[in-house]
Amino acid sequence: MSPPKTKKELRRILGFFNYFRDHLMNYAEIVRPLTDLTSKRYQSQIPWGEAQQEAFSKLKELLKRATQEPLYAVDFNKPFCLFVDASNFSTSAALIQIDDNGKNVPVAFSSTKLTESQKNWSVIEKEAFSVLVALRKYRHWIFGSPSATTVFCDHNSLNVLAETVPKSAKLVRWALALQQFNINFQYYPGHKNVVADCLSRLES
Repeated sequence: MSPPKTKKELRRILGFFNYFRDHLMNYAEIVRPLTDLTSKRYQSQIPWGEAQQEAFSKLKELLKRATQEPLYAVDFNKPFCLFVDASNFSTSAALIQIDDNGKNVPVAFSSTKLTESQKNWSVIEKEAFSVLVALRKYRHWIFGSPSATTVFCDHNSLNVLAETVPKSAKLVRWALALQQFNINFQYYPGHKNVVADCLSRLES
């Protein structure tokens, strides 16, 4: 995750970290150098100095630690939530569980670059591919889980993909591949899907 260059990029990244703020100790204090850049003082481009870089690096390290240390042990008796998204150049996913206090707990994150030919796919093909990539990547957690995994995405057509037989041969194969998983699709508007949206736009 590279440092943001514009206020729009910064807001997207802040939305990502804010989603998991309950697991980032001293979040408000650490993030202050970054939130200060969202004021009306700055237009599109934002200054980036040592304080901002230090805060940015600290947030990344804390979130990484949250998924590696025994902060939360995956509970296979609880359902998984899989947030996915696709941009013009990559797909992304965030695997999450909800703890006993109703908080979203990060389990794993991923971002996969699209090849040149994949970049030419239609929107529904990219979105469907993002689901397949995520399910295969986290198969060892999801497959065989007694509870259905809810897949959150911002494309209603994926419900059609799961419930009907598409005309595209490629989508037919993918629809069949989805049937091995116990999943439910739920439409999730892009402006709310802050985690997967941010990850799908990572170019580095």
